[in-house]
Amino acid sequence: MAGFAGVKPQPNASFKNWEEAIAAYLKENKIEKPIIIGHSMGGALALAIAADYPDLADRIVVVDAVPCLAALMDASFKSKENNDCSPIVNQMSALTDEQFAENQKKYVDRLTTDVSKYDLLLSWSAKSDRKTFAEVYCDFANTDLREKIAAIKCPSLILLESYFSNIKPAIEEQYKNLKTANLQYATKGLHFIMYDDKEFYFKHLNNFIKVK
Repeated sequence: MAGFAGVKPQPNASFKNWEEAIAAYLKENKIEKPIIIGHSMGGALALAIAADYPDLADRIVVVDAVPCLAALMDASFKSKENNDCSPIVNQMSALTDEQFAENQKKYVDRLTTDVSKYDLLLSWSAKSDRKTFAEVYCDFANTDLREKIAAIKCPSLILLESYFSNIKPAIEEQYKNLKTANLQYATKGLHFIMYDDKEFYFKHLNNFIKVK
């Protein structure tokens, strides 16, 4: 996406704008009935696209994402109208490249158990536009798709990291309005399931893609 991992940034980065950009790309390029696969925020984008454009995708695969991440940490969470992201944008923009890199290093071991991927993940952050990074992070943290996903009609495979199997009631509550959801939990690893539990990831992905 624009502004991430070395891609040139664009003005007005937001979750909604990115969703509309992906939908427009699919329509403009006449990509009919694609399978949309998204990881993390990309998974939430797949949910949003399938809900707002129910005839666009053939099916979706959501990799380690939930409709409202903030609500997992705060059951009373409600998204704010006109959420002000300027404090976090200013804070993140004020960091030097070295400070930003050090900050990212603190979290990388929570994302994958595959240490050989650390440098790759950190390089994606380092090459990202700081303003875009902050804006989209803030906007995504304020996103709640729990009601919206009721509009999804296509088959939906939800692949989740092993930790989420410990809080299945909360996960199932998040997805209760998605009638087409097929929830599958990995047995090992962290957020980057495709690195940490490849066998689980590709087994479910390939089976889901093949079925008609």
